[in-house]
Amino acid sequence: MHIVDTEEKRWLQRRFESVRSAPAFSDETRKHVLERLTAAEGLESYLASKYPGTKRFGLEGGESFIPMVDELIQRAGGYGTKEVVIGMAHRGRLNLLVNILGKNPADLIDEFDGKKVIERGSGDVKYHQGFSSNVMSPGGEVHLALSFNPSHLEIVSPVVEGSVRARQDRRNDSTGEKVLPISVHGDAAFAGQGVVMETFQMSQTRAYKTGGTVHIVINNQVGFTTSHPLDARSTEYCTDIAKMVQSPIFHVNGDDPDAVLHATQVALDYRHQFKKDVVIDLVCYRRRGHNEADEPSGTQPMMYSKIKDHPSSRSVYVERLIKEGVVTEDDTKAMMEKYREDLMAGNHVANALVQEPNTSLFVDWAPYIGHEWSGNADTSFDMKRLQRLAAKMCDIPDGIDVQRQVAKIYQDRRKMQAGGLALNWGFAETLAYATLLDQGHPVRITGQDVGRGTFSHRHAVIHNQKDGSTYVPLQKMAEGQPAFTIHDSYLSEEAVLAFEYGYATTAPNDLVIWEAQFGDFFNGAQVVVDQFISSGETKWGRLCGLTMLLPHGYEGQGPEHSSARLERFLQMCAEHNMQVCVPTTPAQIFHLLRRQVIRPLRKPLVVMSPKSLLRHKEATSSLEDLANGKFQMVLPDQAGLDTEKVKRVILCSGKVYYDLAAWRSENERQDTAIVRLEQLYPFPKEELLEALQVYAGIEDIVWCQEEPLNQGAWYSSQHHMRAVAEMLKEGLGAS
Repeated sequence: MHIVDTEEKRWLQRRFESVRSAPAFSDETRKHVLERLTAAEGLESYLASKYPGTKRFGLEGGESFIPMVDELIQRAGGYGTKEVVIGMAHRGRLNLLVNILGKNPADLIDEFDGKKVIERGSGDVKYHQGFSSNVMSPGGEVHLALSFNPSHLEIVSPVVEGSVRARQDRRNDSTGEKVLPISVHGDAAFAGQGVVMETFQMSQTRAYKTGGTVHIVINNQVGFTTSHPLDARSTEYCTDIAKMVQSPIFHVNGDDPDAVLHATQVALDYRHQFKKDVVIDLVCYRRRGHNEADEPSGTQPMMYSKIKDHPSSRSVYVERLIKEGVVTEDDTKAMMEKYREDLMAGNHVANALVQEPNTSLFVDWAPYIGHEWSGNADTSFDMKRLQRLAAKMCDIPDGIDVQRQVAKIYQDRRKMQAGGLALNWGFAETLAYATLLDQGHPVRITGQDVGRGTFSHRHAVIHNQKDGSTYVPLQKMAEGQPAFTIHDSYLSEEAVLAFEYGYATTAPNDLVIWEAQFGDFFNGAQVVVDQFISSGETKWGRLCGLTMLLPHGYEGQGPEHSSARLERFLQMCAEHNMQVCVPTTPAQIFHLLRRQVIRPLRKPLVVMSPKSLLRHKEATSSLEDLANGKFQMVLPDQAGLDTEKVKRVILCSGKVYYDLAAWRSENERQDTAIVRLEQLYPFPKEELLEALQVYAGIEDIVWCQEEPLNQGAWYSSQHHMRAVAEMLKEGLGAS
């Protein structure tokens, strides 16, 4: 009744009141529900007897969840859905894997027995694992994808939305009819974690909408050990946060599978009809502790004395169906025995599993797998084509009244394109996007100020001063070009960065960029960097080419608006898990962004992007630098010094180079070379050695950084620098 829209409200009233919330299902339908309930209970009882006390976050008490998800998938398939992406809580995950997605029970047993071999990376616990498979539905084959997720349970929700949006974009599915997101939550996390609100807030925005998500809350009425109403939350229901976007919320008794089936059907039909989020609150309980090693009566004595005497959902349903003559007791026993036999034999126990899936339903990652680290890629671009693209990018149709300062930016860009002016950062960056679009790579950029750029350098979106309409030159480069998507995001970092991670893991051919308003703003999304960006490949084998642009540089505005916390990223670097770069010229950002997509290697890229260098008179490049160059991980000294006279080399990264170079020029020093490390990780040892070897008379090498000693690159990178210095010393035979 909190929904304001009259059409939606009446639609819901008709669906519930017409059958008094208790529709009559056929005997066949109810037998199918019983069969799925039997599967849910059968797996848990088998694992409980075979591995007592082993952590598995079992579904006991919430078994109706399995027939619910089964119905969602089958009904969605009937509507023409081709892919379903599921974000899953811990509780019931193993059950979902085996009974819905069709993971072979024998494989799960091997994992419990410790027989699984992790060939690369570190692996992860059983209840973090993802999976994918294809099942048959009334509307044809459906691809199911269960997302990997860490223990920060709710953070997977926006990752799922990003993955879904990428799949929808690939299918030109603007209404969300072909790809369905299902997010499964625990009641305590749903009420307690802020990313839930952020994810709901994105649900109807242009940049992040997916045509509505079906949210399922497995409501155990206890979070870990917190169950006192005055401790658990301030709202009446754990689902009240969903009222914020006027989602319908169906509270349903997990011990009444017929009601669960009805709520499920209405929820999916509502999503299909109105393209909005909907919530099912599956009110149930957990029979054991938070995990199977816990003894819950120690902290919840009254609750667990009731649970101990309470029959299972399946037992309650069996009793009802026998009483109504739908099944006999022998039927129910035979059902349980057959499931147990299949389990013991290692047979698949999911309904409608397709053994030879249609591979066209999902992304082919084969071209991107198995590549070892390489910093090189041919990012050059034909000069004439580059000039044509540059001219097209500056072409603004008549009738668009461009704001004065923006008009000046585009006027300068026309001069740059014609060779009358050196290229600045904004033009080189947008040219990188133009060339990638020209070569068939979609580009997606989001962040709080990305249309113009926080520091007004990009202006990829032009706002007509007459009527407020917008014009995006990069969307008008050629007929039938790939998508160029650029959206100013709502004021979120955590959900937005997680969304873009999910998108990038599903769209390997795209350049996907998230830009922070200021570099340190990513710290509102630190969990995404920790749990996905830095570690997803090592834990789960998930490749990701996401790019983060983090404006960085000490320009006198204090630590908050200066530092992108470079040291945190470098502390998380190991085993070539991601790239950390600090480009200092327009040509460098051009080639760096192009390298990210043109090379088949898919690694997250963290760019310490500049602020003052966006307009610095020395930080310029030529069209030739863009057409013929490549990204240089180390930039040698540019001053044309006599190499014989150089006694000292200063190593640095970022804008401090320009301060050092200016001081050297003013003081006419000829004995000091300044070498820039443009890529800090993976550390370019060979390239640095090559840049230093030209100076035969080096007496000392120093590292200079803007940041304090305990920040910046020094602590995480000094061992690499020292190693290069040792190699140099051995090569030169110097002391």
